[in-house]
Amino acid sequence: MPPRGIEEHNRRTGAPSYPAKGGRNYPPAGSRPSDTSRGRRWRFSGWGRKLGALLGVLILVALGAMVWVDLRLHRIDALTNYGGRPSGGSGTNWLLVGSDSRDDLSEDQQAELSTGGDTGGGRTDSIILVHIPFVGQATMVSIPRDSYVDVPGHGKDKVNASYALGGPQLLQQTVEQATGLRIDHYAEIGFGGFAGVVDAVGGVTICVEQPMDDPLAGINLQPGCQKLDGPTALGFVRSRHSMDDGDIGRARNQRTFLAALVKKALSPTTFLNPFRFFPFVSRMTDSFTVDKHDHVWNLARLGIGLGLSPRNETVPIASYESTDVGDVDVWDEDGAHELFTSLR
Repeated sequence: MPPRGIEEHNRRTGAPSYPAKGGRNYPPAGSRPSDTSRGRRWRFSGWGRKLGALLGVLILVALGAMVWVDLRLHRIDALTNYGGRPSGGSGTNWLLVGSDSRDDLSEDQQAELSTGGDTGGGRTDSIILVHIPFVGQATMVSIPRDSYVDVPGHGKDKVNASYALGGPQLLQQTVEQATGLRIDHYAEIGFGGFAGVVDAVGGVTICVEQPMDDPLAGINLQPGCQKLDGPTALGFVRSRHSMDDGDIGRARNQRTFLAALVKKALSPTTFLNPFRFFPFVSRMTDSFTVDKHDHVWNLARLGIGLGLSPRNETVPIASYESTDVGDVDVWDEDGAHELFTSLR
């Protein structure tokens, strides 16, 4: 029995009354934390440490993969600073170039891809300016390769002639002066690289609205949705003779396919599948050429912008004319000015 004073005190204060042992009160055995609950807390704590370690490993692997990809990128001195360059605007601008160079293709590969043989000098088969604002939707603007513009130091010529005359730097200067937009990043891919990237993701599904029969591009497609492999995809983005609107239709197909390719690359079937993801990354880094200041995180930002349904535009054309440099596309000056002003 506890002393009467202690019992009275416990009754008044509401404290539990325990049997006294040696003058001290002890709680009953059932009120102490059980061995089972203590073990459960230890198990939960152990799982927490394991989960933290796993997350740490995944972060290190991701950082390592990013460094590996960045080191594999082919870089060139593509962009130059010259007097009178446009100032930066409300976002960043990429110049994406599809080169028609056959330098890395064997004769068998040229035949498979229907490239038409060596043309004796590289030109740009496609030019796309991508504007990525700080906030909001990205915009892809196709610049028809036969656009009749001022080529610095060479007078009026087709825009793709600037690449043949002075490489990426002269193309950059030509596009900047024609559009008033500052080019911040550059990426280029050739025929063989493009086809290889498409095959690395397992092909890309495209919905064709009208028949496309173009022996020069090596394709014969019927209307409907279908998966295109590398060679067929290359023909799809190169063909202009199978459409009524020629270069304009080809530019539209190029934007459509590029957006579909990026979505396929970022989809779980590719991104979470190591048997597709690593071949894709390896093929991409082997095929792409970027400016010396560009990095994998810049490409990641570009990919996100293109994967989120960008706005599609083509430079407005006022007329088609025959000149001393061949048949050219003459821009609608007012429409082009309005378009490029909206991207500043």
